[in-house]
This record gives sequence, C-alpha cells and structure tokens, in this order.
Amino acid sequence: MTNTEQDRWSRVKGRLRTSVGEDVYTSWFARMDLEAVQDESVHLSVPTRFLKSWIQAHYADRVLTCWQAEMPEVHRIDLTVRTAMRSAAPAKEPTAPTDQRRIEHANGRPAPELRATATAPVSASHDALGGSPLDPRLTFASFVIGRSNTLAHAAARQVAEGRRGDPVMFNPLYIHAGVGLGKTHLLQAVTWAGNSGNERKVLYLTAEKFMYGFVAALKTQTALAFKEALRGIDVLVIDDLQFLQGKSTQAEFCHTLNALIDAGRQVVIAADRPPSDLESLDDRVRSRLAGGLVVEMGSLGEELRLGILKSRVAAARAHHASFNVPEAVLDYLARTITHNGRDLEGAINRLLAHSKLNAQPVTLEMAEREVRDLIRPQEPKRIKIEDIQRVVARQYNVSRSDLLSSRRTANVVRPRQVAMYLAKTLTLRSLPEIGRRFGGRDHTTVLHAVRKIEALVARDIALSEEVESLKRQLQE
Repeated sequence: MTNTEQDRWSRVKGRLRTSVGEDVYTSWFARMDLEAVQDESVHLSVPTRFLKSWIQAHYADRVLTCWQAEMPEVHRIDLTVRTAMRSAAPAKEPTAPTDQRRIEHANGRPAPELRATATAPVSASHDALGGSPLDPRLTFASFVIGRSNTLAHAAARQVAEGRRGDPVMFNPLYIHAGVGLGKTHLLQAVTWAGNSGNERKVLYLTAEKFMYGFVAALKTQTALAFKEALRGIDVLVIDDLQFLQGKSTQAEFCHTLNALIDAGRQVVIAADRPPSDLESLDDRVRSRLAGGLVVEMGSLGEELRLGILKSRVAAARAHHASFNVPEAVLDYLARTITHNGRDLEGAINRLLAHSKLNAQPVTLEMAEREVRDLIRPQEPKRIKIEDIQRVVARQYNVSRSDLLSSRRTANVVRPRQVAMYLAKTLTLRSLPEIGRRFGGRDHTTVLHAVRKIEALVARDIALSEEVESLKRQLQE
C-alpha cells in the first residue's frame, strides 16, 4: 500500500467516524483494514464473518460514499473476511493477494470478473470450513509459560512445527483445563503457527461451529462435500469439545476423528475436563480421545500470574507508551487475583482505561479501588461427583467404569463405598441422586456404604488417613 493510499484511507476513516459517530465506528469499523485500491474498486477486510455481514447489510452505502468523497472514480467496495480465510488457507499464503481470496461485493455477490480465476480455499466447500475467527494476539510469542502449562505448551509447539508428511508423534493431542487458563490461546497459537511456515492446511473450529456446519450441510444436502473437505484437513483443531451435542453430530465427529487419525492427520482438541468425564460423548469417542496425549493445564501460580500481568502491560505499552504499572501494583494484582488469566487481563484493561481517561498515574490505591470486584473470596471448591469418582479410581487403581458397574469383587467394592461416602460428605447431592450417579443404584445401597465407611474410619487409622488424603486432593 502506497503512502498516498494510506493517507486516503486515514481521511476516509475520519469521514466515516464523523458520519456514524464514535461509538458505532469503534464497534463496527475499528478493525477494518484497507487491502488494495484497484481501478474503480476498493478492497477492504475485516476479521470476522459477523462484522462482514453486518457492514454489508447496514453500512455498505455509507462506506462507499465516504470513499467517493476522496476518490469519485470508486464505484465498488469489495469486503472480505481477513482472519477466517487465513486460518483455513494454505500456510505459505497467510496474506494471500486479493485475487486469490473469495472476494465479494458489498452486496454479498461474487465479483464477476473474479469468478473464473479465484483460487477457492477449503472454506469454499462449506461456510463452516472457513474456520472460527482467530484472535491475532493469541500466538506462541504472547503465551506465558509456567509450571502448570509447560507440557501443554511443548506438545502444542511440537504439533505446530510439524510438516506435511512428518510422522505424528501423538494423536490426538487433548488439552483440558478450567476457564481462563489458556486452552484457547494454545489452540489458536497452533493454528497461526501451523499456517505460517509450511504447506499444511490447519483449521480451527469451535465445537459449536462444527455442529453448525454439519447441521447446515444436512439441510442443504451437501453433507458429503462437507465430510470430504473436513477429511482433507492436515491439522484439525477443535475447541470447547464439551459443548458438542446431538447423536448424529457426535457420530460424524467420531467418524471424522477416526478418518483423520487413521490417515496420519493431526487432531488437536481442548475441553474443560478430561475425556473420561465427557459423559455426553459416546464411549468410542472418549476411548479414542484418551488414546492420544491427554494434558492438563493446572491453575495459575503466583509467579505465572505475575508473568502474565507483565506481558499484558508490555502489550498495552506498544500502543500507549506512557502507560506504566509500578512493581508494587503488579505484585498486589498477582497475589490477590487468583482465579484465571482473563481476570488478570481485565485488571490491566481497567488500569489502562482509568489512567488514560482520567490522566492519572497508576497507584496501589487506585488499583485496589478499580479491581476490588475481581478479588473473589476464597470459597471452598465446588466438588463434583465425577471428580470424586476420578480421584478415587486413580487412588485404588481401578477404572471409573468399575465404580459404576455391578462388579462385587473386593478390589472394587471398597473404592465404590469410599466414593459414595465422599459424595455424601463433600457434596449437597441427595442419596437417590448419588445412587443414580453410581450406576443407578438404590438410595439404601448408598446409605449402607456411607455407614460402613463411617464405622471403618472410626477404628481403622490407615483407612482414615486414606480418606483424609482423598479429601485434600479434591479440595485443592
């Protein structure tokens, strides 16, 4: 882009801001970029399909008018999705030239002169295969490594640096963690890195987007094309798998998973719990997921939280050079905001906004006032029956399915009774509910187990210590 074009684009944005107002401009146009000016056409891009659709439907004429005020010869605005297209395009073309993208008029119809020459990415086969939007900030360079995420980061990096034809080391790679601990960051980093240095096709989809794509393909009778295109992906990245619903959708996901793994293609998946706890999924899917590398990302330690805060401040200073957060404030935030990384980022955003809008330096007193609602009281951890079953099964070297089965061998009966006892003492579930969660047992069976363990704990020191150890593991 020439300096002249850049100057014109700046003036157009100024006209647009004046025309629609600051709030509307910030919401819909702040992330619009100029790609090229060619003859009578201006090629613009936005990062998401939603933005593209909204601008086309509500502001296409306004954008064209602002351009014509600068360049009367302009008669058409071509708008395309920047991020989603790049996420599914061949990796050697992360910034594919305009004539190689799927270009559309502001009214949504393909540009006639490009119909025969456009190189269609995989997304042309079906809308869902354009991928879910990617955040350009979520890369390996911005990921802060600590003790709780070292293995997950190393495994993700290994996947991202692979090349087409390389043997797959672990498949699928399954990463699980609670909210705000970095799962999505790692998955999007894999997608960005995988598409930037080799010829592999890397596709990032949320489980919701996968479901939408499959259902839409069924409705439009293009399911076969959808399946074939999906199976042509070199690295399939699926986020938030716990939201995958519907028997037919799950069956298709299972078939896709098997087809890709059997063909030596890489699959990367993230969820908020391990495969064994995804009770809504078919046993075959859970088994296949557990057969790869399953990595947990733990809670953020104070040192890692401090590293994340420093990283966010450095990123903010790239755009606001005068923004400064004293070490004492960073230490305070790292010590008191303990739940997840999103709260940490929110804290920095608040300090930045307060500092800029009020023209005041960041102080400890100001930080205490601005982030007080992010400092949540240390409530007792809410324990799930699934957590109890998993921890007890691991402790006694049995499977979770053993605890739910009708087996009556001694090595299964005692762990099952201990798990029922813990479920009664550590959760608010009723006896009938606990029985139902343990293979549909009667509440009297649960009551018998609870009383049996209570009596044993009172006189068996070894068992009492085992039970206390299990409680500590569950409450940490």
